[in-house]
Order: sequence, then C-alpha cells, then structure tokens
Amino acid sequence: MIGQIRVAFVLAFVSAPVAAQQQPLASGPSKIAEVEHGLTSAVVLAGTPASPRTIAAEMSRLHVPGASVSVLRGGTIEWSKGYGFTRAGGIPVTPDTLFQAGSISKPVTALAALRLVQQRRLKLDGDVNGQLRGWKLPTPPGAHVTLRELLSHTAGTTVHGFPGYAPGLPVPTVDDVLAGRAPANTKPVVVDTTPGTAWRYSGGGYTVVQKLIGDVTAQTFADVLRDEVLRPAGMTHSYFAQPLNAALLANAAWPHDGMGAPVSGGPHTYPELAAAGLWSTPGDLLRYAIAVRNSARGKTGALLGRALATEMLTPGKGGYGLGLEIHGASAARDFSHGGSNEGYENFLVAYTDTGDGVAVMTNGAQGNELGLEITRSVAAAYGWPSYRSIERASVPIPALMRARLVGNYAIPNLGSFSITGEGSGLALSLKEGVSEPLYASSPDTYFILSTDMVLHVDSTGSKVSGRIVSGPFDVPFTEEADAKP
Repeated sequence: MIGQIRVAFVLAFVSAPVAAQQQPLASGPSKIAEVEHGLTSAVVLAGTPASPRTIAAEMSRLHVPGASVSVLRGGTIEWSKGYGFTRAGGIPVTPDTLFQAGSISKPVTALAALRLVQQRRLKLDGDVNGQLRGWKLPTPPGAHVTLRELLSHTAGTTVHGFPGYAPGLPVPTVDDVLAGRAPANTKPVVVDTTPGTAWRYSGGGYTVVQKLIGDVTAQTFADVLRDEVLRPAGMTHSYFAQPLNAALLANAAWPHDGMGAPVSGGPHTYPELAAAGLWSTPGDLLRYAIAVRNSARGKTGALLGRALATEMLTPGKGGYGLGLEIHGASAARDFSHGGSNEGYENFLVAYTDTGDGVAVMTNGAQGNELGLEITRSVAAAYGWPSYRSIERASVPIPALMRARLVGNYAIPNLGSFSITGEGSGLALSLKEGVSEPLYASSPDTYFILSTDMVLHVDSTGSKVSGRIVSGPFDVPFTEEADAKP
C-alpha cells in the first residue's frame, strides 16, 4: 500500500479504554480540553456543519491504541500529554514513551549533515561520489549528485521508502541496502533522472546521506547524530538505534495495524537510520524544532549559522527545503515533516516566526489521520494562521462513471489502492481493510475527507488512469489488468 505518501483513512467507531498521563503544564486545563475536544477532518463538505470530535473518540474510531502530544508556544514547550496504552495490557503512554519516528528521521539527519557542512567536513554542492568510499552512487553519464540535492529530494535517486525487517529476519548492512543486495528487501539505489531537474521523495537518497556521513567522519551514523544533534538539542529521549535495546523497548509504544492488532513480533528494524531509524518522543521532536528555529533567528550558540539555516528553510521544488517541508510566507511560514513506519504514524510542525508548533506520535497505522486532526485542533485553539479544515463542494457521481471507476489501481514503485461501490456512491481503500467514502467535485475530480488528497481521473482510454495530488506529492496511477472485481 501507499505508506509514506501520508494519506489518512477512516474506520467505523469502536469503543476502547483510553488513559492519559501528563507532565506539569504551563497551559491551563481549559486550553488542553479545548484541543482534546476540537478535532475536525481535513476536508468538510460545503453546507455541512463540521462536528468536532474528541481525541478519545478518534483513537477508538481509528483503532490507534496510543498517542502522545506536545505543544510548542512562543518557542517553549507548553504542555505534553500521553493518551491510551503502549499495547493491549501494557502501560499507559506518557510524554516519555518512545515511538518510532519514521521519516522524521530525515530532517534530523539533514541538520546533522548541515552541521558537517558548517564544519567543512561535507560539501553541500560537491559531487557526493567524491566523498563516498567503496560504494558509489550510480548516475547517468556526465551527471553528478550533490548533498543539497539529496537533502531536498531533487537528486533523482530511486527507492521511495523502506518496509523494515520483522523480528527474526536477517538485517542487511547499509551497503547491502544501497546495492539492493540480499538480505535487503528493496531495489538498488540509483539515479534515473537528471539530478536537480525534478522533485521526487526518496528514502534511498537519505540512505546515501547516511553512508556519506559515516564515510567522512569514520564514525557510526548513530554516534554522529548523537553528538551533532541529539545531545546539543537536548533530545535526551531520542536514539538512532535499530533495534532498540531491550530495556528501552520494554516501555516503548508497540506498533499496531489499521485494525488495532499488534504488528506480529513487534517493531520492525530499519537499518536505513537516516531515512527511518529514529526513536523519539513528541517533546524531543519539538526540541529539534526549537534548535532549527534558533538557528534561523541567528541565536547565539545555535546549532547552525543563520545563513545555512536560511537555506535549510527556503522552499525549493516540491515545497521542500533541506530536509523539511516548507509552507507559507513571512510570519505564517512553517516547517514540517511526517513519519510513517510499520505500525507508527507521526507529525511535526512549527512556525519559524511565532515559535508555535505541535508534535504528535502514534502507534497505530491510522495514526496519521489522528495526528493531523490533533494538529488542526491545536491550530484552532491557539489561533494559528494555517492548518484548518478545507471546505469542498460535492456533486453526484454519474452512474456510468461510478461503474467505470470500480477496480484496482497501481501507483508505480509505491503500491496500490482500490475503489469499490458503496451504496449509490464509491469508497476508496488505501490500506488493507480500511476504506472511506469517495466524493466527486466534477466527473473527473474526486476527494476524500480524511486528508487533503485529490484524484484527477482520465477515463477516456481503455483503462482508467490519472494522478493523485496530496501536498507536494503528485503521482500517477493506472488501472491494473485485473482491475474489475
């Protein structure tokens, strides 16, 4: 299935117990309650009043056993709180509970790489093959790739993301992963488009960065990240450790699938540390955000100089800077990133000017929807300039189009999805066993409510095809040969 495109999903409501643990708070209980009771969907139908929901109800509906939230206000962490449990029969989630951060590992890695650029140990715009030892990144004749391009997903590198390795399976080395060599379960990382010409999300590119950091420092990647980012930023509950040691794992959040069942064997192992290997807490993710903001504001003792931090937070192709998604302008500009590993979904966002932000970590495969709902609730409670629900008008789906669209679809190199009939309408399924209503804004444009994602459909050929657009992601899809049920 799609995974790191960060789409969200809807399941029927089921009841489940929810417990909460919290640290002493600077914010009053009323503000926290406002956040807890103000969740709304990403998209609301025009003419239909939005009905706010609670964190507890949404955790039940989305089968998310545990969640942890930390809120940033004016550059200071204002409150942190845990909800639910680490696993069935497990301990309650607290602000110190560890979760796999997934792709939020990438912006943390980017900060470390830029620290090494600042120290003149890495070249931001030089050919990375000049600093890689042993394995070299395969590129088209006459082309070369830079660190800047790898960090901004414009290097043309392949391999979107990584599924990880279930407990008991052999785990490849980084060189195995890059070469696509057994026991690696992904294809080789190569450059198949002209570097610098297009934006395409690539976990493979960040694995190149991982090797590059190790090669130029002659240290383990985990040690470099600890010394360059985690310790200086005060991220005392964060580890680039795969697998996590037994003592820490005993109190960590356990991953769960879209129906709330534990992932068999527990957390997957991700040797692709730069792309997906961080364990962390929402509070620590906000400490990272504070470090980035301090750098951008030129604060004395910041981890990066102001000029380099400005480059990091300047949007380029796809709305990405160097390691982070960048949205808005001036006082409304924010930087963000999501994270999706097997059974974990997370989100981090902060505003450069105001120092407001939030981080949400969950241990359920439908946690992305929950995390973005919580983000919108925080945005409303604290008066943010963005992260509000979008209103869209819907029109009836023509009967012929309804019949034409039912089927299975493939997204090259990313996975598949299906469209099924639901009463007189349609339903979209992006994860196995999970579906939600699909609405039409025109005969060739469709949307869902859980996330700001639009399907542009071309049904004029023998097979249906089109594009899925969600934020910076714009990917094609085609009807599979055996599409019709």
